[in-house]
Amino acid sequence: MDRVNCFHCGEECVDGPINYSEKSFCCTGCKTVFEILNSNDLSYYYDLENAPGNSPKLSEEKYDFLENEEIIEKLLEFDHGDSQIVSFRIPSIHCSSCIWILENLNKLHKAVKSSQVDFPKKKLRISFSAEELSLKELVILLGRIGYEPNISLENFEEEKKGIDRSLIYKLGVAGFAFGNIMFLSFPEYFEIKEFWLEQFKHLFRWLTFSFALPVVFYSGKDYFVSAYKGLRSGLLNIDVPIALGIAVLFLRSTAEIIMDTGTGFFDSLSGLVFFLLLGKFFQQKTYSFLSFERDYKSYFPIAVTRIFSEEGQQKEEQVQVYKIKKGDRVIIRNEELIPMDAILIKGDAKIDYSFVTGEAEPVKKYSGDRLYAGGRQQGSIIEVEALKPVKQSYLTELWSDEVFSKDKSSAFQTLTNQISKRFTYAVLSIAFISAIFWMMYDPGKAWNVFTAVLIIACPCAIALAAPFTLGNLLRIFGRNHLYLKDTTVIEQAAKIDTVVFDKTGTITTNQRDSIKYEGIELSIEEQELLTGSLRASNHPLSRALYKVLQKNSISTPEVFHEHVGQGLETSSKDLSLKIGSAAFVKEKFINGTSVQKREELEKTSVHISSNDQYKGCFTFHNSYREGLSSLFTSLGKNKELIILSGDNDGEQERLEQLLPGGIRMFFNQKPGDKLQFIKDLQKQNKRVMMVGDGLNDAGALAQSDVGIVISEDINVFSPACDGILDARNFGKFHDFFELSSKAISVIKWSFILSLCYNLIGLGFAVSGNLMPVVAAILMPLSSISIVGFTTLATQILGKRLKH
Repeated sequence: MDRVNCFHCGEECVDGPINYSEKSFCCTGCKTVFEILNSNDLSYYYDLENAPGNSPKLSEEKYDFLENEEIIEKLLEFDHGDSQIVSFRIPSIHCSSCIWILENLNKLHKAVKSSQVDFPKKKLRISFSAEELSLKELVILLGRIGYEPNISLENFEEEKKGIDRSLIYKLGVAGFAFGNIMFLSFPEYFEIKEFWLEQFKHLFRWLTFSFALPVVFYSGKDYFVSAYKGLRSGLLNIDVPIALGIAVLFLRSTAEIIMDTGTGFFDSLSGLVFFLLLGKFFQQKTYSFLSFERDYKSYFPIAVTRIFSEEGQQKEEQVQVYKIKKGDRVIIRNEELIPMDAILIKGDAKIDYSFVTGEAEPVKKYSGDRLYAGGRQQGSIIEVEALKPVKQSYLTELWSDEVFSKDKSSAFQTLTNQISKRFTYAVLSIAFISAIFWMMYDPGKAWNVFTAVLIIACPCAIALAAPFTLGNLLRIFGRNHLYLKDTTVIEQAAKIDTVVFDKTGTITTNQRDSIKYEGIELSIEEQELLTGSLRASNHPLSRALYKVLQKNSISTPEVFHEHVGQGLETSSKDLSLKIGSAAFVKEKFINGTSVQKREELEKTSVHISSNDQYKGCFTFHNSYREGLSSLFTSLGKNKELIILSGDNDGEQERLEQLLPGGIRMFFNQKPGDKLQFIKDLQKQNKRVMMVGDGLNDAGALAQSDVGIVISEDINVFSPACDGILDARNFGKFHDFFELSSKAISVIKWSFILSLCYNLIGLGFAVSGNLMPVVAAILMPLSSISIVGFTTLATQILGKRLKH
C-alpha cells in the first residue's frame, strides 16, 4: 500500500487517510483545521509552509481548568466588559507563516479583535470578547490550528525566565574548533617540510575535518535553517550567501582532503562561524543591556503623585513609578495614565482604555472598582490604591501597541536586505563568469576559482553594521536621558529638516515662573475649588499655578471637564468656575461689557470666572529653558525652526529678541490646528520633528516623522511619541541630532569597509591565488573589524554628550 501523507501536518496517515475535498488527512483534527482555513479564505497558509504548527491532536478536557474564574483572572492582562486581553507563549512559532496565521485569528473567529506575535519571545497577545468566545474556547481554537499554548500556573505569580545558553554552547564549540584547527594547520601555511610533520600531515588534516563537523552541523546550522526558510518563502535574506559560503567551504575542503590535494579551508570555515556567532552574541548582549536601560523600572521618566501622611497631615510627593508598592495611595489627574492595576478609592473616574483596547469611549468607574494599567483618567482627580507594583513590561507593550504604530520601516534594514539580494546575485555571477574564463585558459583552476569566490565573498560584516551602530547609540542616548522607541527613530532623526516646537512646557519651564494675580479678590470657597481644580489638571500652566496655591485648603470638584487647549470647567455644590484662556472665559459678559482687554491678550494668563462673573487673571512671566538661544542658533544652521503655540502672541516680541532671526511663529493654535500644520509641512516634502509636552500635542506628535516629548517631573506618558527627553538635557538637543547623523555615516563607512574586504578577497579568488592563509585572515578580520569599528566609533561619538 502506498504511503499517504496528511495534507495539513505532513505526517503519514498510519490508520488510513481521511479523504476530504480531494485531499488526505491523518485525523479529524487536521481535517477540521483545513476546513476552518479554507472556509475563511486562509488557504494561502499552505502556500507559505506546510503545517508550521504542531499536529493538532488535542484533548479538550485538559483545559477544563480555564473555566475557573480565579485562574481566568490571573491569566487575563485586561478584563472589562466585552474586551479581554491575554498573552500566551506558543512554543511552535518558528517562521513567517506561523506569524501570518496567528495574526489572522480574527478571520477564524469574529470574537477575536486583534492578535500580535512577538516572534523572538514566541509570544502571542490576543484581544478578544469573552462574551462570544471563552478563554477555554480560544485556547482550543489555537490548539486545533497547531499552536497549542504553553500555560503554567504553578509559578504564575513569580515567573522564572529560563536562560537560553544555546548560543554560548555553539560559540564555545566553534571557538574550540577554530583554535585547534588553526594550530593543526599552522605548518601548512608556511609549507614547513619537517620530517615528522610530513609523516603526520594526513592525520592532522583528518583531525581538522573532525573538528569542522560540529562547527558546520551544530554551530552553523541556524544559518542554513534561516536561509532555507527564506528561500521557501521566496525571500533572499542575508543568511543565504552566508550559508552558501559555509557549505562551499566545507564541501571543497572535504574534497581536498579526500583527494589528498590540499589541507582545505577548515580554519577559515571555523573562524567564519566563530566570528559570526561572536557578533551575534555581542549583539544579543547589547540588546539585552539596552532593554535594561530602557526598562521603566530602571529610570524611565514617568512619575506619579503618591499620598503620604506626615505629622497628621496628608501630603503629596512625586515618585518614579517603580517605587510604587502594593497598598500605596496614588492620585491620578486628568489625562494621566494609570501605571499599575489599582482599586478606585474615591473620585469621579472615567477611564479611557484606548491605549489597551483601541476603543476611545471612556468607561465610568465607581469606588471599589478595579482599574487596569494603561487606562487614562478623563475628568477630575481620583485617588487609587495600588494592587501590585508597576509591571514595566506591560507599559512597554503599550508603547508598541498597533494602535500607535507608524510605518517607519528601517532604511538600513531595507538596505541590508537589498544589498544581500544583489550581493548574492553578483557573487554567483562573478563565480560563474570566473569559472568560464578559467575553463578556457586553465581548466585546472576553474573549480578552485569558482569555489574560492563563493568562500571569500561573505556579507556577514554588512549584516552587522547597522544593528551594532544603532543599538550602541540607542544605549548611549538612554544613558543621557533621551529614551527612544527603537533604532528607526535614530535614522528618521538624521533626515529631519524641519523642527516644530511647542512653547508652554516645551521651551518654557514651569520651575521658575513669576505669577501675579490681577482682579477681584477670590473668596475662600473659590480659592479652595480653584486649587482643587488645578490639582486635577496636567497642563503646564495648571501645574505651575498649583505649586503657588497648594498651601490653600483644597476642595475637590464634583464636576470636572477639561477642554483641551482652552481651559477647565468645574463645580462643587452651588459654585462653578471657568479657568483658562481669555477666549474661553470671556464668553460671558459683565453688564454688557467684554472682560477682555488688549493688554491682557498680550500676556500669558490664566483667567477665572465664578458663577459667570469674571474675577481676574493670573499673569505668567515665562521662564525659558537654559541654553534656548544657543540651541536655536545651532539647530537653525541646517534646519527650519518653527514655534507652534496654543497660547496668545503676548510673548512674541520677547521671543524675537531672545531667539535668532528667521524663526516662524504661530500662536493661538488648537490641537487640531497643530496636527493640520504638520500635515501641510509634510505635503511640502518636509521631514518634520515635533517637540512638545505630550499633553495637547498628541496628534501632532503622532503625525510627525519624529515626535519627542519634553518631560519634567509629572506623569506624561504618551505612546503617540517616539521618544522622551528629560528636560534637564534640553540643551543637548542639537548634540542628539548630530550624533544621529554621524551614526548614519558610521554605518555607511562600515559598508564601504566591508566592500573593500570583499573586493580584496575577490581579487585573490578570481585570479586563482586564494591561499588558505589569505582566507583565514580576511574572512574573520572583516567581521571583527566591523564590530570593533562601529563600537569604537559610537563610543567616541557618545563622549561628546558627557561634555
